[in-house]
Amino acid sequence: MHLPFWLTTALLSPLLLYQGKRARRTTPRLPEGSGNPCGQYGEGAPARRILVLGESTAASVGVVTHDQGLASQLARQIHQRTGQTTAWHTFGINGIRMQALIAELDKTQLPAADNVLLSMGVNDTTGFTSRSRFCDQLLALRQLLAVRYPAPLILLSVPPMHLFTALPSPLRQIMGWRARQLDAVYARLAHEKPKDFVHLEYPLVTEPGLLAADGYHPGRSGYQQIAEALASSRTDLFR
Repeated sequence: MHLPFWLTTALLSPLLLYQGKRARRTTPRLPEGSGNPCGQYGEGAPARRILVLGESTAASVGVVTHDQGLASQLARQIHQRTGQTTAWHTFGINGIRMQALIAELDKTQLPAADNVLLSMGVNDTTGFTSRSRFCDQLLALRQLLAVRYPAPLILLSVPPMHLFTALPSPLRQIMGWRARQLDAVYARLAHEKPKDFVHLEYPLVTEPGLLAADGYHPGRSGYQQIAEALASSRTDLFR
């Protein structure tokens, strides 16, 4: 247990509950992206296949169609940088937590992929999933995926929620504090189990022009910026 965090949260709980309810009531709830959740850039059989799993960002919330979202934008970047035909597929559910995602994936037929990226953590942050449970769930997810996807699972860091200006203060700071704790679980697992996990920093997207109408999710330009940063940060993963 991280005692300073829980003591602070307990002391502020009346205000945090009020702010959380108000934020849910006043923040526009955007739909998931529509259209085909897969595609490719280039002709012929793909040389590289990208699969993105997770919550709202994997569900392309913030843009109209999936081909404007993270998986498609990342595949485009890889294709442009390498010249390789690159296929993409995305599977996401807005509002989902890690345990529920595992249950969904256990009954879902997923495509072949060379790189699997996990975009999770915001809903487990707001839901106060314990760090030990979050770690156990990540290990369970890796075990579920490992047979079909032997390459390390790429963990996109939990977004820096303390910079989400759509959230009021002090709720924003508390959520940011919790997000950093869960992201530390990612970093520790990647350090201890490098054959199973890779930890990639989630690029910061806070400029109004990069955000969707809710001021919370990336818009089309935001997803493009994230994809560019990911593709350039670890070129060894995507070549």
